This record gives sequence, structure tokens and C-alpha cells, in this order.
Amino acid sequence: MKSIISSRRFIQAASGLGIFMLISYYPDGLWYVLIGGSLTGIIFGKVFCRWFCPMGFIMELMMKGSKDEKASHLYNYHKMGCPIAWISGLLNKVSFFKIKRNAETCTSCGLCDRTCYIAKLNPEYSLYKKNKLDPGENYSCSKCLECVEACPNGSLKFGKQH
Repeated sequence: MKSIISSRRFIQAASGLGIFMLISYYPDGLWYVLIGGSLTGIIFGKVFCRWFCPMGFIMELMMKGSKDEKASHLYNYHKMGCPIAWISGLLNKVSFFKIKRNAETCTSCGLCDRTCYIAKLNPEYSLYKKNKLDPGENYSCSKCLECVEACPNGSLKFGKQH
């Protein structure tokens, strides 16, 4: 799973190019993208923005290397006009696949929260602290899975909810 996560930008670039070509070639291509993005939202949650979206890829490239922590996450605001982001963001709470923490193996090191842009910007959210909101179910969570990649002992997984 970590090798897939580390290849996310390549996957996003390739799929974004494919989506751009679909929209350019087929007159109704945008409808296919909207339907496909919504279906992926039902299954995986808000993965479209960080794994498939051509605009998300461009925004990530523009923000890459920004020294300001809040500025590096400004790309999230481009999604305010995106119907796929709206639909899939709402589906984060009910999607089949979720970010899950194994409490028995978690050492509470906090690397996941230091990596998660939602937990960094809002102290009400945490992937490992008790009595905090789950950032993976937040509307804004794009399932970049950097929290899963950062977990040193594999206590965080992205998988089907039981």
C-alpha cells in the first residue's frame, strides 16, 4: 500500500491526463467524469481530488514547496466550485473504504496528525487521540493517505469498513 501511496502524484498525473482527454474528445465527457467521481466517492470517499483530478494535480504542483503551512493547503479551496468534491466529500462518512487505526498497535507517536492537513489546521481532529473527531470522515479529507504512509508501524490502514 505504501508504494501505491508514494506513487500518488504519478497516478494523479496519468489519470488527470486521461480525464482531460475524455472531456476534450467526448462532448458528454464531463458527465462521465461526474458520474465516475461520484461512484468512486460512494466506494472510497473523497479520493477523486487527490488521485484523479487534473486540476488538483496542477494545484498541488503550484503549491509544492510552499514554506507557509496554511498556504500549502490553499489548493483545497479550488474544490469549492467542484461538484465532484461536494458529492464525494459528503460521502466520506458513509463510504465503504475508510482510514482505520488499530488501537492495539498504535504507539500514539502523533506522526499521522503531523502529516494530516486537517488535524494540523484544526485541533478538534485527530487520527489517534481519544474524544477527537476523525479527520478521515471530514468533508475536506481527500484521502491523500499521507497519514497511512507516515505511520511507522502500520497501525493506520485504508480499507473496507467492517
